[in-house]
Amino acid sequence: MARKPFVGGNWKMNLHQAEAAQLAAALVQQIAADTSVDVAICPAFPYLASVGELLCDAASPIMLGAQDFYFQPNGAYTGEVSLSMLKDVGVKVVLVGHSERRHVIGESDALINEKVLAALEAGLHVILCVGEKLEQREAGKTDAINAGQIALGLAGVKTAQMKQITIAYEPVWAIGTGKTATPADAQSAHQGIRKQLTALYDASVAGSVRIQYGGSVKASNAKELFSQADIDGGLIGGAALKTDEFMAIIKAAR
Repeated sequence: MARKPFVGGNWKMNLHQAEAAQLAAALVQQIAADTSVDVAICPAFPYLASVGELLCDAASPIMLGAQDFYFQPNGAYTGEVSLSMLKDVGVKVVLVGHSERRHVIGESDALINEKVLAALEAGLHVILCVGEKLEQREAGKTDAINAGQIALGLAGVKTAQMKQITIAYEPVWAIGTGKTATPADAQSAHQGIRKQLTALYDASVAGSVRIQYGGSVKASNAKELFSQADIDGGLIGGAALKTDEFMAIIKAAR
């Protein structure tokens, strides 16, 4: 089944206001009206509104994404940001379950599922991140870890809502380390994820869900990774902070 490539840029806790605006403006100019690849950028919270305004003013096809949110409606949740607030500044896409949220911040599978359900109910597109640690990979548990995180993350998600879901496979050992799974290894993990989606839903749903690869993707390895049958683009970290590098990855996804 043909799936439209999807490349997301996760800026994490990087770039201050001027830098974020400069990068967003450069991407807007280079991507222009090209819609052959879906592209989302996820700035840090303080700059969502200004970057969103820039994208809106340019009528850019680039989607504004948020790196996190709280699943409850507006209220007494000090330090948190609600989905309605994100939508108010133009957010269309949200990340859920990123490895740093799981393993550094300590988010549980139950919380991740609450976030998935809330974001879907709010009408947003969800990038659900899954992936194994090095010791789990070495123990041959890659498929089991991914399957478990997907089953728990998608608990209660209806078939009709799966069109709002993208899965991002992030081998934890390859994020920000410069290490990358071989294209064959990445394809094997993506194939296992699609098999789990088939078990949870059906072959039609599994064949339509896009699965991004997110483990030190660079311009130099993007084309070979994206040429694999079950890799439908990437969730890009460090390489998304440089216009030329990120654009080269987007072009590889075409």
